[in-house]
Amino acid sequence: MSQLPVGWNNKRLGDVFKLEYGKPLPKEERDAKGKYPAYGANGVKCRTNKFYCDKPSIIVGRKGSAGEVNLTDEKFWPLDVTYFVDFDRNKYGLMFLYHSLTSLRLQSLAKGVKPGLNRNDVYAIKHPFPPLSEQKRIVTILDKAFVGISQAVSNAEKILSNARELFESYLNSVFTQKGEGWVEKRLINICENLDSKRIPITKAKRTSGKIPYYGASGIVDHVADYIFDEDLLLVSEDGSNLLARTYPTAFSISGKTWVNNHAHVLRFTEKHSQKFIEYYLNSISLEPYVSGMAQPKINQKSLNNIQVPFPPMSEQGRIVDSLYVLNKETQHLETIYQQKLASLAELKQSILQKAFTGELTADSVQQQVSA
Repeated sequence: MSQLPVGWNNKRLGDVFKLEYGKPLPKEERDAKGKYPAYGANGVKCRTNKFYCDKPSIIVGRKGSAGEVNLTDEKFWPLDVTYFVDFDRNKYGLMFLYHSLTSLRLQSLAKGVKPGLNRNDVYAIKHPFPPLSEQKRIVTILDKAFVGISQAVSNAEKILSNARELFESYLNSVFTQKGEGWVEKRLINICENLDSKRIPITKAKRTSGKIPYYGASGIVDHVADYIFDEDLLLVSEDGSNLLARTYPTAFSISGKTWVNNHAHVLRFTEKHSQKFIEYYLNSISLEPYVSGMAQPKINQKSLNNIQVPFPPMSEQGRIVDSLYVLNKETQHLETIYQQKLASLAELKQSILQKAFTGELTADSVQQQVSA
C-alpha cells in the first residue's frame, strides 16, 4: 500500500469496532406486518414488533451467507446467524464503515461446510482510516457516484429479467396453444427409462479422469470410466430443486458419461423429441409429482407417469428449432449484460480502492464513471 495522507492511520478492524452476536427471535415474536426488520445473514429475514438494537448499524453474515454485509438505518433485530457492528460514532462514520466492509469482501474469510465467519479473522484485518471530517467528504463523493452505478445495475438487471421473461413467455405459449395432431402421452410411452443402469460412486472411491460425472444439478465431478455413451436426457431427482427451481429440471447430455442416482436417465429414439421434452419439463412445475417430507424427491414411477403434450414429429422439429434460436439469442444477451454487471462491480471496487488510499476526488470519480 502506498503511503497514506497526513492524518490517516492504518488500523486493525478490531480496534475500530466490535462485532456483536445477534440473538434468536422466537416464532411467536415474528410478524409479517411488524414494525421492525429482523436481519438474517443475507438481508431482512422477517419482521417483528420488537427491536434488539436502537441505532442504525451494519449487519454481517455469521453463518450461511457468511461475510455478506447489510446496512440498516432504523431500529432492528439481528438474528443469531449474524453479527452487528458496535463502534464509537464520535470517531467513525456509519457509511464509511459500511463502504469499508463491503470493499473487503469478507465472504472470502468464511470457513466450513456450512460457511461461518470468525470475527477474530475480521478483527485482524488492517484498513486505512482518515479523520471523521475526511470520512464524511469521501462518503459524499461515493454516494453520488454509486447512485449512477446503482441505476446502471438496475437497468442491466431489468434487461436481463425482460429477456428471460420473453423466452419463458414464448416457451409457455408453445405448450398451451396446441395445434392439430397433438396428443397427450405418458412420458414412459415416448422414451426409455435407464435408471437401472445408474451407478453412484462415493467421493472416496472416485478416481481422477476426464469423463463427466453427473448428478441432480449437472456435472459434479470427473471420473476415469463411463456407463453411457449416447444422447440422453437427465431429469433432476432432487425434490428441493424441483420445488425451488434453483437449477434446471431437465438437461441433455451426450458422449461418454457417468450418472449417479440423483438424476433420472431417459433415452429417446429421436433427438427432436428429447429436446422437445427437455423444453417442456423446464417450462412446468413438477411440484405435483414430488413426494417425501424429510428428503423430497420425484421417484421413477411419478416421472414415468407425467402426461406430456406430444405433437407430430415435423411439428416437434419446427418448435425445437425456433426455441433453440430464441434461447441462443437470450443467452447472448445475458452474456453481454452479465459482463456489464461485472464491469460495474469492478468499477465500484476501483472507486472504493481510491477512497481508501486517499486518492478520491469528485473529478477522479467522474473520469472513471465516464470512461
